[in-house]
Amino acid sequence: MPRGDRTAFERVRRTHTTGGSGFPARESARRPDRLPGPVPPVSAPGGPGPEALDVRVTQWLGCADDGSDREVAVAGADEVVDDDALYVLTAVLLTPAQFPGVLGDDYPEACAALGLEPYAEGYGLVMGQDGSGARWTVVVDDVSLVAVAVASWDCGMEYDLSPDERSVVSALPGWPLELAVAAPGVPAPHDPVPQEGDRPPLAPPDTSSWGPAQRRLGADEVAAQWAQWRERTARDADGDAGGDEDGDGEAAGARGDTREAEPQDDGRLAEGVRRALREAVAYGEDPPPPGRVRSAFAPGGARTIRADGPGWSLVARTDDLAYVLLDDEPLEVVPVERSDRLASLLDTLEKIALHPA
Repeated sequence: MPRGDRTAFERVRRTHTTGGSGFPARESARRPDRLPGPVPPVSAPGGPGPEALDVRVTQWLGCADDGSDREVAVAGADEVVDDDALYVLTAVLLTPAQFPGVLGDDYPEACAALGLEPYAEGYGLVMGQDGSGARWTVVVDDVSLVAVAVASWDCGMEYDLSPDERSVVSALPGWPLELAVAAPGVPAPHDPVPQEGDRPPLAPPDTSSWGPAQRRLGADEVAAQWAQWRERTARDADGDAGGDEDGDGEAAGARGDTREAEPQDDGRLAEGVRRALREAVAYGEDPPPPGRVRSAFAPGGARTIRADGPGWSLVARTDDLAYVLLDDEPLEVVPVERSDRLASLLDTLEKIALHPA
């Protein structure tokens, strides 16, 4: 989509693709839970699973009460292709309180991945293809419009996302997130032919092996699938209690009794978790960059806390325990027991966390 040309936003109506099914935990309560392998793309922020990076697209279904399947009409399949049009596939928010975690540990880092200034108001990212099939990401400053579109799509409602030209900040070649579908009636997705002076096309972070991007994706997925993770952790703790013949109280601590918030395993894993918790505590004294600590809605009046730091991610509920993921421990999801110290830490993080508008 050549810069400066008029941008037409066309709807692409396809069945909404749901996110991943969550990660099964290991059977033993004395070892941390473990992801089954490299974390797959999960749904974009606000979707059924946290952050596709399955594509979110307009769903032509409404909110039918009977739950029956309905035929999906795909716009554009039988229409003349406009090379200057952008066929919208998905959109996500890029704000201090809500951004694709795969892009960075905090909001400024996520903005830097796209070459954007980390303005407090944030951006909306609209991803799609032009008539030649080239990938484009249109950055807009109308955050409210994109937020309404995302919320509508999450509810299964149709929403025609058509940002005004005056809200367009820039049009960037490529996509910063991995998308799973393409626009109908146009060539397969590909990067546009570079022109002199163009920046390199955007590309999703490499998640083929464990590292910061995979760690953040895993933490986002734990947050989205909290009930499943918590249920398995509770079952493991109950099984551990049944085998605690010496009555040393270890299993009681795993069930959530108030005591020191220390992981049960020794060695490098335990030290890595302790370091992460110490750095999280330090955020209360020395606030981190915007977006390092975020708070989202949780049932029962609680909040879901997501915090990141160099080499670690934390997921917690303010009324429950926490999970820690580490760059140095591939696929491990370490539960941290509920305790007075953990409750105090989560209270501090909630106070400094950024909340979605």
